[in-house]
Amino acid sequence: MTAWRSAIYAGSVVHERVRPKRHRLRYRAFWMLLDLDEAPALTRSLRLFSHNRPNLFSFLDRDHGDGTSTPLRTQIEAHLGEAGIDIGGGAIRLFCLPRILGYAFNPISLYFCHRRDGSIAAIVYEVNNTFRERHSYLLPVDPAQSGHITQSCAKRLYVSPFMDMDMSYDFKVQPPGARINVAVNASDAAGIIIKTALHGQQRTLSDGSLAAMFLSFPLLTLKVIAAIHWEALRLWVKGIRLTRRPAKPDRPVTFGAPPG
Repeated sequence: MTAWRSAIYAGSVVHERVRPKRHRLRYRAFWMLLDLDEAPALTRSLRLFSHNRPNLFSFLDRDHGDGTSTPLRTQIEAHLGEAGIDIGGGAIRLFCLPRILGYAFNPISLYFCHRRDGSIAAIVYEVNNTFRERHSYLLPVDPAQSGHITQSCAKRLYVSPFMDMDMSYDFKVQPPGARINVAVNASDAAGIIIKTALHGQQRTLSDGSLAAMFLSFPLLTLKVIAAIHWEALRLWVKGIRLTRRPAKPDRPVTFGAPPG
């Protein structure tokens, strides 16, 4: 069996709103960690997964980045270059939901951008809203950090009709290994409004594990988008006010300042 750098992570997601009214949800989920350089070989080796064509599980480049067929590695390397970061051909691994039976919606995807020595030079947080808008936050990683990576940036993309734009994000990430942990807190001037976290345990990527994920998490991607709208209805019933949606950012990527 081929030892892929790509993998599957099975776990759960938690959202907890703390203001102005408490609201909490939790659901089970799984994700793929896709090494972008491995995508063609995965298509040739796996029966249940395909790159840029239909299958039970699939990954389409146009579901990410600028929405075109331009290879994602090319796009991410261009953004890294604009930020003054050279990974020297190191791995770029995308943590996201795959398409299942032709459908996917990723509220957030993470690109882990590695140098040739394996260290992480930057993380790109790619955010989608339900209005078919997408924006990314490219944040350099402080080489002095070990274990968990902590980063922050200002909010630029309208995500929820129940959240104002004058907010910031704080990320805490345990990079993919035997497990992955990603926590995102959204705050305004008065403090934290919502806390989100996902946790996953690594599983080997194979046709057997993909079949097991399909049986354990049937129609997961459809459930994600359905849950977003159901929870929005619950928030509205609780009396949380709606906010107006501004125009999307002029640029597709917000660049974080270099560490230090």
